[in-house]
Amino acid sequence: MPPKRPYVSPLREQAATRTRELIVRQATELFAERGYGRVTVADIAAAAGVAPKTVFASIGSKSDILNRIVDEGVSASDYERTMQTVLGRRTPDSVLRTLAHGTRMGNEGQFRVHEAIRKALPVHEDGEALWERATADYRDALRATARHLHTLTPPPCYSVQETADLLWQWFGPSGWRTLVIESSWSWDRAEDVLYRTAVAALAPAVA
Repeated sequence: MPPKRPYVSPLREQAATRTRELIVRQATELFAERGYGRVTVADIAAAAGVAPKTVFASIGSKSDILNRIVDEGVSASDYERTMQTVLGRRTPDSVLRTLAHGTRMGNEGQFRVHEAIRKALPVHEDGEALWERATADYRDALRATARHLHTLTPPPCYSVQETADLLWQWFGPSGWRTLVIESSWSWDRAEDVLYRTAVAALAPAVA
């Protein structure tokens, strides 16, 4: 007689999923506000309205929670759909305009996640690897954009690698944060200026 499969209650699974989502959401807020090093599992548990042992059972340690924040942030950024649109554009101007808007929406929507990760880097045991994992797909997307720009007429006046580096400077998380957070620009203004900056810098070779 085959062994019986353990019964899994759908309602219990749904409740566990909601608990994990709540823990991650509250941890993200706390890390973004206070910094990773100043937040304990007990703090996260209190914010989520659960016991510390529930946090450990649901996700794990504070480091495990941060890893979950990174993974979910990458998944929620919707960069793949943005890239499909960017790579479908057939003029440099339309590529850069679409890129400016797409990266703006991603950074605006994921701002708390980015802040949680950024504030963890100085104290995390492997901050460099964490940042690399958090931004690897983002960088790859901008490299793909640079390669695409070089297939269009007119192409940028820089090499593909230099174009990718400049796109990262303008449209990477630090570029947006410098203008919106550190300099108090509106997201609309930052999007417009970053787009125009990219066009002006890349266009001279084709003027």
